[in-house]
Order: sequence, then C-alpha cells, then structure tokens
Amino acid sequence: MMSPSALPRFFSVISERLLECGDEVRRVFHGRGRCYEGLEQITADWLGQGVLQIAVFKEDEPAFYDALESQAIAFTESEVWKKVGGKTIAIQHRDREGAETETLVGEMPQQINVIENGLSYKLDLGKRQNNGLFLDMRLGRKWVQEHAQGKRVLNLFAYTCGFSVAAVEGGAEKVVNLDMAKSSLSRGRENHQLNEHDLSKVSFLGHELFKSWGKVKKLGPYDLVIIDPPSFQKGSFVLTKDYAKILRRLPELVTEGGDVLACVNAPDVLPSFLTEQMAELAPEFIFESRLENPPEFEDIDTDSALKVLHFRHQAK
Repeated sequence: MMSPSALPRFFSVISERLLECGDEVRRVFHGRGRCYEGLEQITADWLGQGVLQIAVFKEDEPAFYDALESQAIAFTESEVWKKVGGKTIAIQHRDREGAETETLVGEMPQQINVIENGLSYKLDLGKRQNNGLFLDMRLGRKWVQEHAQGKRVLNLFAYTCGFSVAAVEGGAEKVVNLDMAKSSLSRGRENHQLNEHDLSKVSFLGHELFKSWGKVKKLGPYDLVIIDPPSFQKGSFVLTKDYAKILRRLPELVTEGGDVLACVNAPDVLPSFLTEQMAELAPEFIFESRLENPPEFEDIDTDSALKVLHFRHQAK
C-alpha cells in the first residue's frame, strides 16, 4: 500500500518538473521506478494545455485517495499551477476495469493534441489504458528523427506511428508502418497529418507480422528497422518466444551498414536477452549502444526499465 504521508513529496516533485515542461507533454512523476518510498504505484503526466493526468496502478485504501484528492485541490492554489496555466487534474485508475478516469479539478477533454520534441500527436483520454503515446520512448523518437535523413524505415508494431512521425520529420525517404490494429494506424495517419507530412512517403500495413513477411520484404530493403513489440499480445505475440522470429529475418530486411533499434519494456527481461539472441540468430548485427531513457523515468534498477538497443548491420 502507498502512504498518504508521502504525497507532499509527490506534489513537490511535480512542482519542480512542471516548470521545465513548457507546452510539451512529459512524465512529471514516476513512482513505478521505485525511487520514492510509499509512492510506488502512482505516476503523473503533464499533457500541456493545462492538463495533469495522474495514474494509480494498484487499488489502495480509501485514506490514500482522500488525501490525494484534497492535496490535488490544494495544489491548484499554488504559484506553480497558476504559472503553468493549470486547468485540469484527473486520476486514471489503471487498476480498475476499463481504466476509469475521475476528474478532480476542471474538465477532462476526450482528446488532446500534445507536443513532444516539437511534433504533434493526438491522444485519447479517459477511454482506455494507453492514450496513444508512450512517454518513456521520448528519446527513442528523438534518436530516430536525428538518424532518419534519406533512409528507408520499417516500423514494426507501429501502434500510432510515433516513430514514423519522427522519421518523416527527420527526412526519411520512406516509412513502412506495420501493426495488426488498423485503428492505431488510422491514428498514426492523423498524427502525420497534424504535422503536415507528405503521406506519399508513408505506408500503413494493418497485418499480423508473422503472416506478412513477403509483403514486408517486398517493400524493403530498409536502412533502419525499429522493433518495439508488446511484451504479450494474446494470440499473436509473446516476447520471450517470438522476438527470435524477427531477429532471424533481419539479414534479409536490412541493408549493409543499416541500423536496428530493438526495444523491450518488460521489467523481468534483461538487456542481455537481446544482445545474446542477436549474437546467436543474426551475428552480422553488432551491438552499438543502449539509448538513455528520459531522466524523468528514474528507476532503482536500470535493467527493469525500458531497454532500447542499437545494432548495426556490419558490412561484409
């Protein structure tokens, strides 16, 4: 259980970080990294436009919720809240069926356009657990934007095409997005349109990956492949079993000298899972570096946090 007595620390950290956000979407408290005793199951995200979204991941005692609500309301009287133009505070109950959202202060919009690294993304609020943008991948998207110039990019498990938006903004020649959820790809198309991108450079494939290798290969080869799968997707993907099927295919998909960004966001899967499997299944790909995670996602154990590893296809 979390501790009501730890909540002043929660709002103190939020106060410090809100002043650094400007209009950009940003995680402003990350208890899930276990760096704040008594606050391990709570996070807070600043969405810009005056909206602060708190998420609770595990059901707690009524006393904790009472203290959270009263201190959130008191926080709206602070100079920081007024300075950043705060309007809305809501709690998303990630532990409850449907991830219901409770608005404490102001009005919670159903959709909002947020800005990250100067790019716009449309998010859905209060409808489902994931709103359309994973904020811990902020530096990954920035890396892609900085390394996409003139490249053909394959974005696997594309979701709402955040990597694709970053790649096109960075000057990619072509991006192929693949995800079995066509609704997510539709949102990806909207995200590109928000940024006034040329959609002739972007393909959206609403297919299950392991049944679509022929189509994916036909549109290649690629200079950059991004692999950012779910840890588990019922009936289609189990990370510890199925990642290997992708790695085996990389030599026929990636140009010599090309790059692979391989991601894992399962706390119990170590970085060595990727480096060892790559060495075994696609030894032509040399490990270059692990990307840093955003500092606001501090974690007591870096191996449990998001892992984004860069590999390069070694020229023969």
